[in-house]
Amino acid sequence: MIASHLITLFALALAFGTSATGTQTVTPAPEAPNIILVFVDDMGYGDLSSAGHPTIRTPNLDRLAQRGVRMTQFVVACSVCSPSRAALLTGCYPRRIGMHKHVIFPPDRGGLNPSEITLAEVLKDRGYATACFGKWHLGHSSGLLPLNQGFDEFVGIPYSNDMSRAKRSPQDNYKYELPFFVGNEVVEWEPNQADFTQRFTGETIRFIKEHKDERFFIYLAHPMPHVPLFRSKSFEGQSPRGIYGDVIEEIDAGMGAIMATLEDLDLRENTLVIFTSDNGPWNRLKLMGGSAGLFRGAKGSTLEGGHRVPFIASWPRRIPEGSLNHEFITAMDMLPTLAATTGIPYVSPHQIDGHDVGDLLMSKEGARSPTLSFLYYAARGPLEAIRRGPWKLHLKNGTLFNVEEDPSEAHNLLLRLPDLVDGLRDLAHRLDANIVSEVRPRAENGDDLFQPAR
Repeated sequence: MIASHLITLFALALAFGTSATGTQTVTPAPEAPNIILVFVDDMGYGDLSSAGHPTIRTPNLDRLAQRGVRMTQFVVACSVCSPSRAALLTGCYPRRIGMHKHVIFPPDRGGLNPSEITLAEVLKDRGYATACFGKWHLGHSSGLLPLNQGFDEFVGIPYSNDMSRAKRSPQDNYKYELPFFVGNEVVEWEPNQADFTQRFTGETIRFIKEHKDERFFIYLAHPMPHVPLFRSKSFEGQSPRGIYGDVIEEIDAGMGAIMATLEDLDLRENTLVIFTSDNGPWNRLKLMGGSAGLFRGAKGSTLEGGHRVPFIASWPRRIPEGSLNHEFITAMDMLPTLAATTGIPYVSPHQIDGHDVGDLLMSKEGARSPTLSFLYYAARGPLEAIRRGPWKLHLKNGTLFNVEEDPSEAHNLLLRLPDLVDGLRDLAHRLDANIVSEVRPRAENGDDLFQPAR
């Protein structure tokens, strides 16, 4: 079996050639789309008006959903920033690639290992112009920034917007200032965060215009609605939901501007646009955080509210308009799925955990989730829960829920189904042990590219 797999990989390498990243050097199919992947920070499942929020108005995202599909059971691989982003871009559980131990802070010198193959590298090897605008948070030392991970351009910040002196009191004695990058260079310290949403929207529009005659991939990682919250003057006081609503509505307006640009340049029908979030809302902050809708839990939790987030995908004439899909998919599915839209299935040189879920996005009849089991890792790394089919078991307290029938995780079925609990617990530990036995290390001790404290 292993020998057969290696022969297949060798044959593909001969057929397509092999790039420096280890991915195939291939020419995409004529119908391969442009791709815009929008990954906002800390937006909850219930924060869009299309998800039922009564006072946050998101007409552009609602329109995007009307022209595409909403996936109601999309989950991220971790409920905090850095691990979640690592999983999205590599198709791997953060545990598999050593990125599972919480987030990267300014003093840290490690990050995502450049030996990992990112979505940007896969698409770049297929002829795409690639850009990252917004928040990176996968390593800020020399050799670990977006230009080292497959992106042609990077404009943004290296970590979260709260890793800054902005809105901090002098009593905090916080010594780190937030840098703003263009490429590998810091061009500004403590930038005006009220400009962030419009600034990164503008960079996205610029890149679209500059690359309208070639295929492009844009990873738009808005730093908000992560706290501290900022919005431009034109959005101050516009939402009944307060400043949090203002921030979401400005993001929505930016999406409208991006979609209008695609329409004006006659690119809309050949562009796949995906909108989602890195984890659930920071609801401990009450009005400064968002809503997980009907789900319990929030950012940092392995309850559904921490992992289940909004997901909208639109690709005219390929994704049926107004689709609603209830199959289970994960952020780790994005790399193989988006690679496959180029017409060439992705063959990884090493183990990944995602699957090609293109048939689900296209709402093909009879398509079912290829994810048999999903492991929920806590914000600081430990395995805390497992899902298999409709069943979700929390390992620490043994609570068992049917999240198809009970998405709010309100009715514990532990005492009714003890054999199922034992089986799920055993499966969780076996799957985790398999991942641990194959762990690939994250990068450590990189050289500082800039002085993070001045």
